[in-house]
Amino acid sequence: MTGTPEVVAPVGAMLGEGPVWICGALWFVDIKAPCIYRLDDGDVTRWAAPAPVGWVMPVAGGGLVAGLKTGIHRFDPTNGSFSARIEVEPDLPDNRLNDAVVGPDGSLWFGSMDDEEAQASGRFYRLSNGRVSDTGLPAAVVTNGPAISPDGRTLYVTDTFAGTIGQADINDDGSLGSLRPFVTIDKSHGYPDGPTVDAEGCVWAGLFGGWSARRYDPAGALIETVRFPVANVTKIAFGGADLRTAYATTAKLALDTAALDAQPLAGHLFAFDAGVAGVPVNAIRS
Repeated sequence: MTGTPEVVAPVGAMLGEGPVWICGALWFVDIKAPCIYRLDDGDVTRWAAPAPVGWVMPVAGGGLVAGLKTGIHRFDPTNGSFSARIEVEPDLPDNRLNDAVVGPDGSLWFGSMDDEEAQASGRFYRLSNGRVSDTGLPAAVVTNGPAISPDGRTLYVTDTFAGTIGQADINDDGSLGSLRPFVTIDKSHGYPDGPTVDAEGCVWAGLFGGWSARRYDPAGALIETVRFPVANVTKIAFGGADLRTAYATTAKLALDTAALDAQPLAGHLFAFDAGVAGVPVNAIRS
């Protein structure tokens, strides 16, 4: 059984997202009050971002890249600067990048979405060898994930408004097999947000509006639910020296005054003993 989630960074994020363990520190973002955070041995550092930012990831050989509304940028934490690298969806100015993962081969998989959450304009992409390609997966209003199995052979993607997590085989050339159902979550239990895979191949999903995170086995059976004192749990990441500490970003977004009064911890970063190890984060080699 897992431990009880406790606040480790009281940042009060409007839309906390994208937690990832990089070089002994936990990095995460606030999409709507755009900034990048780093939690390092209890100390929190914040860098303002010039546009909504969905994630930050390491690059092989050193450095970081961030997924902004306008595309993929290099991010330099020494001076807080962002420099454009690859433009994504220039024909869809109302879209933004939302969630991402790096596969064992160094490919970056990421999704986009309508920033107003109205149009089904979100797509899933893969960056490999310096080129962004559409994965061919169905469009969605709010994409989340992807997440990748420990062996690098299965991709998990979330259609948040549909309440579904799907899975597809990753072929040797990076193309995908047919999308097939993995989990469907009834909307009365919340909306599946960012998925993460642990070392046992189980899938963790934060539930936006669901006061919890869930763990599913590789066959899609629910095996554990971790309860939180806040409604909007967005994503789980594994960190710490043994990758057995689970970190969870949360959000104040969509909470009215009464809900915020009842949830004073909303938007903070939480941590708990996961009872299982995570998978080391891969660096982008594209």
